Amino acid sequence: MSTKRRIIHTLVYIFLVVGALYTLFPLLMALMNSFKTNGELLTNVISLPSKFHFENYARTFEKMKYLHSLVNTVLLATISVSLMILFSALAGWKICRTKTRLSRVLFGLFVFSMLIPFSSIMIPLYKVTLALHMKDSIIGLSFVYAGLGVSMAIFLYHGFVKGIPIELEEAASIDGSSDMQTFFYIIMPLLKPITTTICITNVLWVWNDFLLPLIVLSNNKKYTLLLSTNTLFGQYSSDWTAILSALILAALPVIVFYALFQKQILKGIADGAVKG
Repeated sequence: MSTKRRIIHTLVYIFLVVGALYTLFPLLMALMNSFKTNGELLTNVISLPSKFHFENYARTFEKMKYLHSLVNTVLLATISVSLMILFSALAGWKICRTKTRLSRVLFGLFVFSMLIPFSSIMIPLYKVTLALHMKDSIIGLSFVYAGLGVSMAIFLYHGFVKGIPIELEEAASIDGSSDMQTFFYIIMPLLKPITTTICITNVLWVWNDFLLPLIVLSNNKKYTLLLSTNTLFGQYSSDWTAILSALILAALPVIVFYALFQKQILKGIADGAVKG
């Protein structure tokens, strides 16, 4: 390797390391300060803790009812993303294969809905949840997430289905396969790369979302992890070490999930980007 290329590679690695540290800095600060006392944290935010106070996590675990909130969050993310994938995959496939003016109009409406900001539909959405008796319901909130997420998912599925030869479906039809059998046994397995991409992005969205559960859920027995973290903020004072440890505990399952399935996640995103 020439000296010039070696210098360029070194500069690139330095840039990447600085970028990674810049990205991880807030998380590292939160982790470091979560082991301090409130007095230490308020005195010097950037100093190392004089002693690691692991009792902060034990106190937070009990205060925010971590296991109960974790189950609620996992249930919400699982139902929401499952509904989103089922409906959007069917709709994206059918709209792509149906060459009519109605299908083009429907696809245009789905794409247009992606441009609508959430703040403009927040109040009407709350009234709809009340009218449909979806308030304080994990299942109801899951349908709300599915409704908000299908537009982008349909857009991605529609583009991916274009790359699948229609001859496969015609051959299945000749063999006597129904539309649903063709979809679930032939098309859906071929949609695995883009399905992985949609699943990952939407699980992260649902898991990290705070505003929508705040609007729909008022019963603390139905709180997600982030809503449970919000209960640690007081009107006149806040236990900042408990709040920081709660944020770390809320992010921990996602970090573990990514660490375990890193190869599958990257492969799904890469395949979805290339084939879609």
